Amino acid sequence: MIKTIHHGSNHIIKKPLLGSGHAFNDFGIGFYCTESKSEASGWAVSRNRNGFVSTYSIDCSGLRIIDLCGPQYTLLHWISLLFNYREFDASSRLMHDAKEYISKEFPIDLQGSDCIIGYTADNCFYTLTADFLNGRISFQALKQALQEESRGRQFVLKSNRAFDRILYTGYSSATSTEHYPLKYAAELSSLKKAYASTDEKGLFISQMIEEEIKDYDSRLR
Repeated sequence: MIKTIHHGSNHIIKKPLLGSGHAFNDFGIGFYCTESKSEASGWAVSRNRNGFVSTYSIDCSGLRIIDLCGPQYTLLHWISLLFNYREFDASSRLMHDAKEYISKEFPIDLQGSDCIIGYTADNCFYTLTADFLNGRISFQALKQALQEESRGRQFVLKSNRAFDRILYTGYSSATSTEHYPLKYAAELSSLKKAYASTDEKGLFISQMIEEEIKDYDSRLR
C-alpha cells in the first residue's frame, strides 16, 4: 500500500534522516508527517514566517504500523505514550493520580514498530489534555475535539525499515498569511467545542480512576 505523506517545515527536506529531530516530540525522535497537506502547511508556518511542505510517497507493505486512532486503541493509550516524551507537570494531586493510572492501565509497546499514527498534541490539544487530567473537562469533550474531521493525524517514521521506503516527490510553498489563520481557527474551534460539550454527565478522570476503568470498557469507544 502506497501512501502520500507531507512534512511541514521552514526548509525543504529531500532526504529525511533517522535519528534527527527532537526527543521531546509527541512520540519521541522520528520523522513527523501527515496525510493532510493542509495540516502540514499549518506546521510549516508561524505568525510571521513562511515555510515549505515536502511531499513523499511511502510503501507501507510489510511495515508494522501502530495506529493509535484505530479501534483497538483508546484516547488514553495516546495520552499514555505522550507521558513518555512530553512534559506534563503534575501540579495537582488529581493529575498525579491520573498519570499513574493511565500509565499503568494503558501502556503502549513500541518494540519493533516502524511507524506510528496518532493525534497531534499541538498547543490546543496539549491544553485540552492537561485540563482533562486536572478534571476540568470530560473524556467525551476531549475525544470530540481530537476527532474533528478538520484535524489531521500524524504519520511518524521510527525505524530504518520505514526510512528505506520513503521517496521524496516534491515540495510546495506555504505562506503565513494563508495558513496561519487557518491553523489558528482550527485550534480555536476545537477549544470551543471541547469546553461547550462538557457537562456533569460526562466521564471525568476522577471517576475513571475510582472505577479503575480498563481499555475494554465500551465508554472509551
